[in-house]
Amino acid sequence: MNGEAGSPPPGVADALARLRELLADGDPPLDEAALQIARLADPDADVDAALAELDRLAEGVTDLDGLVVRLYTEEGFAGNREEYYDPRNSSLVEVLARRRGIPITLAVVVLEVGRRAGLALEPVGMPGHFLVHPRDSGWYLDPFTGDLLGLDECEALFRASTGVGRDVPFHPALLVPVSVQSVLVRMLTNLRVIHRAAGRVPELRWVLEARLLLAGVGADEVVELATTVGRRGDYLAAARLLDHWTERLPRDTARLARHARAWRAYLN
Repeated sequence: MNGEAGSPPPGVADALARLRELLADGDPPLDEAALQIARLADPDADVDAALAELDRLAEGVTDLDGLVVRLYTEEGFAGNREEYYDPRNSSLVEVLARRRGIPITLAVVVLEVGRRAGLALEPVGMPGHFLVHPRDSGWYLDPFTGDLLGLDECEALFRASTGVGRDVPFHPALLVPVSVQSVLVRMLTNLRVIHRAAGRVPELRWVLEARLLLAGVGADEVVELATTVGRRGDYLAAARLLDHWTERLPRDTARLARHARAWRAYLN
């Protein structure tokens, strides 16, 4: 921790600061923000090279079919079925290098290459499986496979990926486009789950630090970040973090204050 339990390493601090700057005006450029998330794990990642690779992938693409052929046939992008929960699958830098990822990071590749090629594509945060929608069409691209899906196939994928039965209705509202911030939140949520399951506390902490920069923060995320800070011995910083969020999450004031008192108790 470079001598301070409450301070991220310089490269991580720079990635968080850059992400904060990108978010200052609302929805940031998706490619640049996703690359700062990648830098939380690899602060020295070559962002300029990744942006240049997205530029290269878009060269000569003029339509959706050409985009799918370029990425999934010529360049070999594919879903990583064998190591789905490898955190590298959530890094845009690693996905561009390894040509393997999970639906949401592969969707970022599709969206950003498509944007560079002048295609009108939208991110769709369907529960269980991220999709890409070619605007003004009835099709949805599965970024994990490169397949185009109709509504019935989207429903089948929804039920397979979530495990829900027919008692849960499938509604077109599940296929509405989402904002760039929503994409980033989902990327960070995936990493949060992966790092927590693996017991990677420092990595979990930086992901949670990034998550708190975005909209829609919940008390669970604040409490979890305070826990990662407190368990490193910085009890006062954990309590102060909770104090700060009691003002921003008034419905959870009592819960956050209770956790803050618990961390301060370690100071006695």
